[in-house]
Amino acid sequence: MVTVNRNYLKLPGSYLFSTIAGKVSTFQKENPEARILRLGIGDVTQPLAPAIIESLHRSVDEMAHQETFRGYAPDLGYEFLRDAIAKNDYKDRGCNISADEIFISDGAKSDSGNIQEIFGADNKVAVCDPVYPVYVDTNVMAGRTGAYNKEKENFDGVIYMPCLESNGFLPEIPEEVPDLIYLCFPNNPSGAAITKEKLQEWVDYANRTGAVIIYDAAYEAYITETDIPHSIYECNGARTCAIELRSFSKNAGFTGVRLGFTVIPRELVRDGVSLHRLWARRHGTKFNGAPYIVQRAGEAVYSQEGKKQLREQVAYYMRNAHYIYSELKKAGYSVSGGVNAPYIWLKTPDQMSSWEFFDHLLRNAHVVGTPGSGFGAHGEGFFRLTAFGSYETTQEAIHRITQI
Repeated sequence: MVTVNRNYLKLPGSYLFSTIAGKVSTFQKENPEARILRLGIGDVTQPLAPAIIESLHRSVDEMAHQETFRGYAPDLGYEFLRDAIAKNDYKDRGCNISADEIFISDGAKSDSGNIQEIFGADNKVAVCDPVYPVYVDTNVMAGRTGAYNKEKENFDGVIYMPCLESNGFLPEIPEEVPDLIYLCFPNNPSGAAITKEKLQEWVDYANRTGAVIIYDAAYEAYITETDIPHSIYECNGARTCAIELRSFSKNAGFTGVRLGFTVIPRELVRDGVSLHRLWARRHGTKFNGAPYIVQRAGEAVYSQEGKKQLREQVAYYMRNAHYIYSELKKAGYSVSGGVNAPYIWLKTPDQMSSWEFFDHLLRNAHVVGTPGSGFGAHGEGFFRLTAFGSYETTQEAIHRITQI
């Protein structure tokens, strides 16, 4: 008799953004005349930068000729891209990361879900609350948690680190010692950022206890303040305790192109085994590499033209973020984020629940955001808006919200 992985059955309902899509679809069918503005899912809207498009065209042409055609990519990714990443994202920031410690993938979401496979099922996991759902859900699927506790709205066996308004939406080191610690800064969903001094405390803690930090730096391109680190490897000792996940989706608009990478230093050893070696084995077995043309597009991100064009694109989205933040603040909302991240985190008015506020905005303003409770129990009473729309759409959406 065939059996299934019953850990999947622990997961309540559907994935957060699938639930949102279903509710919006139902509303649109019932109200076909409504023009819905979406500030919910963090998907970019600006076209790919010209330098990236030019690189894509060149590499597509290469694929049309036998002498320049490429098949399977190398396991870790092409050297031209890994070298560019090592120089621009790490060495230029004073981080000691080499190209052979960088693994190219099809996106940070895949890596953040897959990275847990190289760890034992008995490891205790710590996550921020609220949290990007993939960190928790994939550990549930792997059997690393207990059942879902409906009363607490979390999973038994997971260490939740509350990120509260009173602590600037930053986690505090937990009383119970975890094995795996997921950190995301600048943070999705709250937009909070962590200083180098505070992040150093986490690195020191992980090295002291033997924990491993899985650090999601997908939004580092949006950092505007000087005391906020772009990489965990800016901290002393991070090479012996941290894995870093990076994405091209938000810094370069690759949400529809798909490219990312994971960094695992060679010094990172646990249980007597090199985690770099384990991930290389897993990567080579289960992944055939991001397409050549996409990796060439990634290389263009680090060209002088690409850097300039992408700084302008990031500034465009951050202009949206500033507009959302300032207009909601003027309208009397309690808001945070939007300074080092393209997300604005607001407190729901009139003690509405997160989903009540979602329905309220959809019904009365025809605007879609993301309920904070979808990111965890401590997200209840909050709501996330993204700055990834066009400036005109953003202005109209915020005008609608403030009018109701």
